[in-house]
Amino acid sequence: MVADALAQAVRQQLGLGRLLPLGTEHDGAWVTEHAATAVLRAAAEELPEVRVTALHIDLLAPDQAAEPTVPAPPTALRPGPLRVAGEFLAAAEQPLPTSAERLRATLYAAATDRLGLIVGAVDLQVTGLLDEARAAHATQPPGGGGPAGEASGGAGPAGAEGRLGPRAAPERAPAAVRPVSDATVEGRVAGAVAAVPGVARLAPALGGLTRPVRIEGPRAATEAETPTATAPAPARHAQVQVAVAAGHRAVEVARAVRERARAALLAEAPGTVTVAVLVTAVDAADMATRERPEDGRGPQNPEATESAGSATSAESTADRA
Repeated sequence: MVADALAQAVRQQLGLGRLLPLGTEHDGAWVTEHAATAVLRAAAEELPEVRVTALHIDLLAPDQAAEPTVPAPPTALRPGPLRVAGEFLAAAEQPLPTSAERLRATLYAAATDRLGLIVGAVDLQVTGLLDEARAAHATQPPGGGGPAGEASGGAGPAGAEGRLGPRAAPERAPAAVRPVSDATVEGRVAGAVAAVPGVARLAPALGGLTRPVRIEGPRAATEAETPTATAPAPARHAQVQVAVAAGHRAVEVARAVRERARAALLAEAPGTVTVAVLVTAVDAADMATRERPEDGRGPQNPEATESAGSATSAESTADRA
């Protein structure tokens, strides 16, 4: 699968990372690793005693992942429990196990409540102390950088961002695109999707930056054959890329987008329609408000989250570097 490997390498270079399953195999939704880790990093920023320096998300058990019920974007991971792996600096005045557990619970809550990822493990490792990082930063000349950019607050491993000193320029999230003409079926589907509550904008990152909706198969009613008992209407598949607005749970927005896009395609012509949704950005939320989505799930208080995370996480480690 040379083509898949090449596409994955290009995706990593563009800063999108892996395409992570969002929800279960029945949800037909994915989110870019870049968008997901941005949400987790923002949540971790609320903990003054830690600073995340690396964060990765991958399948916990690839051989146990399920087949999605709709065609997935190229190289997307199959749905299954995920493993969040991170490295962080910790304040010396706090017990390291306590800092690690608070960070683990925070990351777990953000992944499940804000996004809808199914997390099976959160594994953490302490790589240094914040006091040492601050001291190293204080002794550096202007413009100097610490190891892997950590002491200066720049980008460390995996593009990490810190709170010490000037920040590195963040990776650019997919921007909004110009409205697609409603003279085309893609434009009409895009217009229907844009009206879904929780959709901040159409934000394509794959398959051309001007194609937030991509349809395979007959696109218009005039192109579709009239179904008969012996010749059913040809199947159509759409891939939709969106950014999720603040205050909305990504997986629920993706589900609503799927239904709206499917209905729009069926209005064009009858037949079999499948839709895959890719969330390419999640707008920053005001975490201080602790708003809960309509289903009652949302960021929990640290004590409740910590307890819930312990039951779900398969393993959590915190080692002093």
